[in-house]
Amino acid sequence: MSKTLEEKKEIVAELKEILSQSQLALVIDYQGLTVAEISDLRRRMRPTGTVCKKAKNTLMQIAVDGDTKWQPMTEFLKGSSVFLLVQEDMKAAIKTYQEFQKVTKKTELRGAVFDGQALNEAEVKALTELPSKEELMARLAGGLKAIPTKLAVGLNAVPTKLAVGIKEVPASLVRAIKAVSEKEDSQVSEKDDSQAA
Repeated sequence: MSKTLEEKKEIVAELKEILSQSQLALVIDYQGLTVAEISDLRRRMRPTGTVCKKAKNTLMQIAVDGDTKWQPMTEFLKGSSVFLLVQEDMKAAIKTYQEFQKVTKKTELRGAVFDGQALNEAEVKALTELPSKEELMARLAGGLKAIPTKLAVGLNAVPTKLAVGIKEVPASLVRAIKAVSEKEDSQVSEKDDSQAA
């Protein structure tokens, strides 16, 4: 049964709302999947903060029209489409879909959209190799923690090196004076030797 214009407007509004909260959209060709398999996909994706949405391509096209962040999705809108709209853990969502794809062997990833860019399957796979937000924050925190430690070690070394330098100055000065004195003595004795001859 076809949907009324009002129902279609509601679907488009819902799609826009979900997209506004999403960071990544995967476009999947679901042809050949049973209702039970689509339900299984939804169940698997839910813990990753992903909405699995089955919608007509024309309704999705209307939803992304004029939105530069999602506009590239239009190149993937053909055939039977399911949209995986990732709102939380991008890395886990991609891996979960890849596991589902291995088990069913019926779906095909047409492409994805991330930050206004269309991505092919290889680029989507590359996203799984990036460090997660938590990993990046931990690295940053570790780096920031190391700065005061290195600064303290460096500041502690300054007085020590300064003291060593100050201690060396008199000794160096004495050696320099002694060397000059010896040079003058040797010149004086050479003069005396030459006058005596």
